[in-house]
Amino acid sequence: MMNKKNIIFALLNLLLLFPFSAFSAELSHRTLDLTTHISGYIALLIFLIAYTLVIFEEKLHLQKSKPVLVAAGLIWAIIAYIYKTHDLNDLTRQALEHNFLEYTQLFFFLLVAMTYISAMIERGVFDALHCSLVSRNFSYRQIFWITGIVAFFISPVADNLTTALILCTVILTIGAAKPEFVAIACVNIVVAANAGGAFSPFGDITTLMVWQKGVLEFTAFFKLFIPAVLNFVIPASIMYFYLPKDSPVLPDEASADIKHGGLIIVLLFLATIVTSIFFHQFLHLPPTIGMLMGLGYLKLFGYYLRTKFRRERSSFDMVPGSESTSSAFDVFSHIAKSEWDTLFFFYGIIMSVGGLGFMGYLSLTSEFMYGELGATTANIFVGIVSALIDNIPIMFAVLTMYPEMSETQWLLVTLTAGTGGSLLSIGSAAGVALMGQAKGFYTFASHLKWSPAIALGYFVSIYAHLLIN
Repeated sequence: MMNKKNIIFALLNLLLLFPFSAFSAELSHRTLDLTTHISGYIALLIFLIAYTLVIFEEKLHLQKSKPVLVAAGLIWAIIAYIYKTHDLNDLTRQALEHNFLEYTQLFFFLLVAMTYISAMIERGVFDALHCSLVSRNFSYRQIFWITGIVAFFISPVADNLTTALILCTVILTIGAAKPEFVAIACVNIVVAANAGGAFSPFGDITTLMVWQKGVLEFTAFFKLFIPAVLNFVIPASIMYFYLPKDSPVLPDEASADIKHGGLIIVLLFLATIVTSIFFHQFLHLPPTIGMLMGLGYLKLFGYYLRTKFRRERSSFDMVPGSESTSSAFDVFSHIAKSEWDTLFFFYGIIMSVGGLGFMGYLSLTSEFMYGELGATTANIFVGIVSALIDNIPIMFAVLTMYPEMSETQWLLVTLTAGTGGSLLSIGSAAGVALMGQAKGFYTFASHLKWSPAIALGYFVSIYAHLLIN
């Protein structure tokens, strides 16, 4: 007679395998369609609950990484169990490794960028920039435009996430006394960085995917320049009138001095970005490899700084009253200061959405959109959806479906996927990263307040693209 444990296990099998018609023997050599299966519904429910908790992070005081980490584990556990019952363990492993590799590349890319930013903060680079801007008597409104324009033109080269992180640090050092300025300026940086990344093949991960696929030529992306400008300028012009009119005050103790090696670290960071671009564009290697090589630049220079500091300290200890001109530097301390909650949030999102895609939901959505709605409507909708769900799996789904579209339509989906994430703070990597970096100033609610203005810029840029191209 079966014991209680065996009975429960049998009931669980029966529940998860219902309806059985969805899983015939002919599926053994391809992925299973779980979109109409109870396991798929459970996975969707888990993801929606987790994402709801992320949206209410500020009210619940629950770090955004926690619910999505749990959701990712549960979704892949469900997938693994279903595939195990059909002897398809290898498919699960391959899919999991693919999604995990996607995250790993993003993780190390961000980790290196955050480490460099932390090092530049410690060396006083951004404090010096802060003092430089204030000493020139720039008003908050002028700083708003300066940081927005810089974000727009740096992101096509440095990628929108790195650009947003750098400029957010400048905004925080300048506007600490004006929380309302920091909130609006961060929104502006996110919109500008996402718009700037849309007209460059390596300005955003989605444009990179389209370029790598060979769908569009390298120069074709630059046709999106004018639409991208409108996408940034229109909401910025509206937000401008709600900014403080005064200028930031320079504290008496403020200093523009940069510690020894600070400017060299800036040059090393630029060299790291160039290395990353070279590795991808000419050697066809993941950009992350170039970033990790750039971390090696910083570690080697850190060795020089530590050696110089120890040597100077030893010599000055022998002369009472003397002071060292250098200071200690530890790369690992800067790695530890990275925004780990944001990094783990990316893991949870990429793995959760990847799991839902493996179940068949992304393909099902793409088939409906391009089969029923038509290319233009579908591509506009892609941008709106990317404000809620990470644009990487969405673009991956579109490229997997590979609908027959003209160059104009492929440029349209590139534009919308790159800029649609600006509609919500959680819609892009730049927005999510800034929520962690400017915690307490830039939140989901503070960004949502300006969503109508951002939406106006979004639709005007689409109209301009269809009119021009």
